[in-house]
Amino acid sequence: MILFGVTGWKNTGKTGLMERLVTEFTTRGLSVSTVKHAHHSVDVDHAGKDSHRHRQAGAQQVLLASANRWALMTELRGAQEPPLSALLARLDPVDLVLVEGYKRDTHPKIETHRAEAGQPLLARNDPTIRAVATDTPLDIDRPTLDLDDTAAIANFILVEAAR
Repeated sequence: MILFGVTGWKNTGKTGLMERLVTEFTTRGLSVSTVKHAHHSVDVDHAGKDSHRHRQAGAQQVLLASANRWALMTELRGAQEPPLSALLARLDPVDLVLVEGYKRDTHPKIETHRAEAGQPLLARNDPTIRAVATDTPLDIDRPTLDLDDTAAIANFILVEAAR
């Protein structure tokens, strides 16, 4: 299983790139899963629904299932957020897992960078960032890729993963 991340500051194109990469890789015949890290409270459930009521009542886990999908919600209830490695172990086997966020983890990553965001490059201090996908020329010791050239970014990821 290939593991590769997309990281960067807010409003630099991470989610758009992730979406395009999933489409690109699945079109190429690869099975893909994604992991998205959020810095805010996330809830896939809705107040008043049965599964939400189960959680509110104190259930540690609630598995919500339908004919189209299922979701397992686990309440941490004050416990530490699990590390990326523990979450990856819960995924079904696929060809490629793309990770959005988790900028401090040690897996290989591409940084998204937009000049208009006005943020410094993470890559300057992070050897796990293998390239920067950007909308502007950069002076950096890593490859730079056109942020809008999804095929080239996908090719780069596959070459890096083969090393």
